Amino acid sequence: MAVQLQRHTFTVDEYHKMLEAGVFTEDDRVELICGEVIEMPPIGSKHVGHVNRIARILGNRLGQRAIVSVQNPIRLDDRSEPQPDVAVLHFRDDDYVSAIPTGQDIYFLVEVSDTTIAYDRETKLPLYARAGVPEVWLLDLSARRVEVHRSPSPNGYLDMRHAYSGASLTPAAFPDLVVNIDEVLV
Repeated sequence: MAVQLQRHTFTVDEYHKMLEAGVFTEDDRVELICGEVIEMPPIGSKHVGHVNRIARILGNRLGQRAIVSVQNPIRLDDRSEPQPDVAVLHFRDDDYVSAIPTGQDIYFLVEVSDTTIAYDRETKLPLYARAGVPEVWLLDLSARRVEVHRSPSPNGYLDMRHAYSGASLTPAAFPDLVVNIDEVLV
């Protein structure tokens, strides 16, 4: 007789209690995705450099108009709290000390992908869309392109385009901000 194995999924609150109890530490590379604790691969220098570069570019150009948050959690719903590489957030005087940002607090996200491109596209992007994150840039380091995803819906992003070397990006929330692809994908 076959036995049906049951999975136990966690809420964000339960996940936070595990963090407080020391089950996971801030140094552990984990995210809560759809109630499951997902261990993320180690970050290599290529990934680090691209995250640092895009965060520096966005931070310098946006100044006090937004908060550029690097590899910090965002709460999408009661069962998902990913850590996107860069989150461009609505400015708040408390810098989100009182609460982790939610989909409504986000102007746009940036995910830098070298080894996790399929996971980012197939798992994280649909979650971001369902949470109403208005725009996501997916830096595909292997293909040397940026995918721009806009118009979130319950079924994913309705608008997606690719940008390659020589092109520039302008986030919908900041039409005066221009980022050249060659600045980002070096």
